[in-house]
Amino acid sequence: MKKRLLSTLSAICLSASVFGQSDMTQLIKENFDFAAQQYKVLMKNTPADVMPKTYFANNNKLVTSDTKWWCSGFYPGTLWFVYEHTNDEVIKAEAERRLQILEKEKHFTGNHDLGFMMFCSFGNAYRITKNPSYKTTIDTSATSLATRYRPSIKVIQSWNSSKTMSCPVIIDNMMNLELLYWVSANGGDSKYKDIAITHANTTLKNHFRVDNSSYHVLNYDLNTGVVIKKMTDQGAADESAWARGQAWGFYGYTMMYRFSKDKKYLDQAKKIAAFWLKHPNLPADGIPYWDFNAPGIPNTYRDASAAAVFASGLLELGQYVAKKERKKYVSAAEKIIRSLSSDAYRAKLGENGGFLLMHSAGAVPHKSEVDVPLTYADYYFVEALHRYKQWYL
Repeated sequence: MKKRLLSTLSAICLSASVFGQSDMTQLIKENFDFAAQQYKVLMKNTPADVMPKTYFANNNKLVTSDTKWWCSGFYPGTLWFVYEHTNDEVIKAEAERRLQILEKEKHFTGNHDLGFMMFCSFGNAYRITKNPSYKTTIDTSATSLATRYRPSIKVIQSWNSSKTMSCPVIIDNMMNLELLYWVSANGGDSKYKDIAITHANTTLKNHFRVDNSSYHVLNYDLNTGVVIKKMTDQGAADESAWARGQAWGFYGYTMMYRFSKDKKYLDQAKKIAAFWLKHPNLPADGIPYWDFNAPGIPNTYRDASAAAVFASGLLELGQYVAKKERKKYVSAAEKIIRSLSSDAYRAKLGENGGFLLMHSAGAVPHKSEVDVPLTYADYYFVEALHRYKQWYL
């Protein structure tokens, strides 16, 4: 894979320089048409009572999950984006079927991931269809997520307490604030917005280093609110910059500015973007290594999922800045989209188990989901395509 990426890198960069923005219309259309065909392969491969998770090409094995897995909302969410841009009724019917098995998780309180699970899925379904039952599910999900809020430390607890962790809070949690803020902004109790703001402020205070990179995990003392330890679980080291963690934080603060218009969130998003875009270890095609400080660079894994999240966030950030800055952010996002659309990262029809993108990295230190397709890589890729078409074409 690494040699293949290097061999195709110059072609990707040439393509981005030769073709102007005008061909993005065709590129986006081609990607959505491909996604409709490819996801019908994934649909046929996935049993009716579970969700797709990843695929191992070496033994042609599709790995699935139950609906409590944190990624369970990404497959139906991707289907809704694909339906929105293709009007393919087969895709819509599959999206509706998958929402039926996911709906019961609106009562889940076992971790912080209700935003990923329920807003990426039911949120898109409601946005597109305005079906009031979908909004009811979203509202109930916010109530469930709010049970994770810990007033003593002013954050939402990510994972449950254990013998080694009093109250772990991960940077990923910034993504789940969208569910809470959206519900308050759409007729729900204002307490959800207040929780989102409080969590974002506490995270801003404690989670970031001087260079604006983020720790992955903070362990809080539940009684005092003191940070006991700052560490990683999926990154290369406690002081390293795990790529997807940087993308989660960046996207999260950009989203928080959308709702609140609080300038400190916009400023933080810009700082994280600068850390990423100016980093000497960022490859020329815009797709990061799984950790910006990973051992073995350049001979290590890329993470298409981190790139997709970051690209989608860049396109939103471009909506909130002056023209010169907008050009910088949108150009960087376009480079990522073109790279992910190339043969280096996008699968061929019928291959890759039915997933769109190859070469994502789930948890390299745990040897889990390494250099494989992942549902959230596909989701944020198509969201980036959607946003580019919606805002810049």
